[in-house]
Amino acid sequence: MKIVIVDYGMGNIKSITSTLLFIGVDEVVLSSDYEKLRSADKLILPGVGSFGKAMAQIKSKQLDVYLKDLVVENKKPLLGICLGMQLLGMSSTEDGENQGLGFINGSVIKFDNSNLKVPHVGFNQLKVNREGKLYDGLADDPDFYFTHSYKMISSASIKQSMCDYGGEFISGFEVGNIAGVQFHPELSQNNGIKLFKNFITNY
Repeated sequence: MKIVIVDYGMGNIKSITSTLLFIGVDEVVLSSDYEKLRSADKLILPGVGSFGKAMAQIKSKQLDVYLKDLVVENKKPLLGICLGMQLLGMSSTEDGENQGLGFINGSVIKFDNSNLKVPHVGFNQLKVNREGKLYDGLADDPDFYFTHSYKMISSASIKQSMCDYGGEFISGFEVGNIAGVQFHPELSQNNGIKLFKNFITNY
């Protein structure tokens, strides 16, 4: 099994790599090279930072073109994590109005409840959508580690799992070969390890 982490200069790479190697992935590569991305069994799009800057980096490396070819056209499995999940959507209001990769029908907005502490940081429970494959073998309300100031919303059916923080927001989605999670499985202890295993096994 070879997993390539998409390198656009932003992401919690070390923790993701360590977790993947811990669960027995044979090869974990960090790259923005098309041929290396194409050689992967599965891809991970990580992310820590701002949406606008991330999209600028992605476009400067032509990763938007590469990922559309590999993921949308050729159906290579992809898991987006935190900002990486948000980038898969249509747009975000972070850094002004910015277009995303457009793989998923969802948009990203800032938490708008003035009574909330933002960013949303810490462990929080999910309402899991059992139509998906990421949460097989996990409890009905598993907890995962979050750290983010923006949330995804969608009126489409994208097999979304939900989290409640001053109101419900999309904590994850699964559409065909594409999955995304707002939380950090690499920082979520046993539940995160199980989720990575499910991505490897089920996708």
